[in-house]
Amino acid sequence: MSDERLDPGALTDLSARMRAHVESGAVPGLAMLVAAGADVHVETVGRLALDADVALEHDAIFRIASLTKPITAAAAMLLVDDGVLALDEPVDSLLPELADRRVLRSLDAALDDTVPAHRAITVDDLLTCRLGLGCIMAPPGTYPIQKAEEELELRTFGPPWPPPSFSVDEWISRLGTLPLVHQPGEGWRYNTGIQVLGVLVERAAKMPFGDFLRRRLFQPLGMIDTTFVMDASRRGRFTTAYAPDPSSGVLSVLDPAHGSWWDDAVLANGAGWLLSTIDDFYAFVSMLVNGGAARGERVLSKAAVARMTMDHLHGSQHDDVRLFVGPGSSWGYGMAVPETGGHGGGIRGGYGWDGGMGTTWRTDPATGVTAMLFTQRAMTSPEPPATFTDFYDAVDTATRGAS
Repeated sequence: MSDERLDPGALTDLSARMRAHVESGAVPGLAMLVAAGADVHVETVGRLALDADVALEHDAIFRIASLTKPITAAAAMLLVDDGVLALDEPVDSLLPELADRRVLRSLDAALDDTVPAHRAITVDDLLTCRLGLGCIMAPPGTYPIQKAEEELELRTFGPPWPPPSFSVDEWISRLGTLPLVHQPGEGWRYNTGIQVLGVLVERAAKMPFGDFLRRRLFQPLGMIDTTFVMDASRRGRFTTAYAPDPSSGVLSVLDPAHGSWWDDAVLANGAGWLLSTIDDFYAFVSMLVNGGAARGERVLSKAAVARMTMDHLHGSQHDDVRLFVGPGSSWGYGMAVPETGGHGGGIRGGYGWDGGMGTTWRTDPATGVTAMLFTQRAMTSPEPPATFTDFYDAVDTATRGAS
């Protein structure tokens, strides 16, 4: 494999495009990475915060939000490799709160207007977001189950912040009081399955979820700054998070670096609560690109990586996922993947995911080309923001001809 696969001129154009977004005030700063084989380009632009004259470096710490999901999926697959979990097994023994499910007769039904579930929820249902609960594409409070989820403070049908103030066991206990929206395995709904998966991993591993990730993933991969909780030793590298005004686009602080939601978060949310750096996350992605191997050791089996990065949806489930993943893509385990039989291809049609706090990653499975962009600007819709679109346009040029 050649080490000279990134076009230097195109990388200069990439840098200019991304700098323009910082100079316009669209984002305070950003970190980006493009890799083709052993040729890896990493660059940072801007500041940690709008009101701080501190340059954003490659070790800046971002809220990676839903980029947590593929990490949680990998954690579950570690336990599958170990023989502790099986993909087709019901979750009832480890998550009795979700046993004997009831299913709403219709989305707008009252919470007691239900039928029995046809079968139990499985590990695979969680990995693929087909357990029967998740995001409902309607204004908050439109349906009775949305109102109930909000009253329970579960933060799982929508943005996960501010975080719940109760424990993982309390969270799953409260979730267990809700009926399912559809039968297990029949439809795709974003987010909740992966959050439940984190609870399953914690119970199967018999240790706190964060501890399991650190021992089995982060330490073997050298991910020294990936964590669920901010601490004093990392404080000076923590970015401030912003959200744009829906009409003007002007940025306001969503979560500061000091007094942050991540200072003492109680709930280790496997769907979207990790902090990380561009270097750390690339270590995780490189392991996937290398078929589960990293630093001379095998972390995941090749079979596990193959299952994570393949299309698991069928029929109308592809319609369910389309708004979130775009044309030519589907859903694997914890991330978007190329749709079976699709014609997407290229970096945008590869596997990877986006984080609602302004992060994105894709890998083209045909070439192994990887691209990542970390920003501090929260997304306001499933549509990719201009920074993401511009980034991937430039990456396509910089990596054209990679093979």
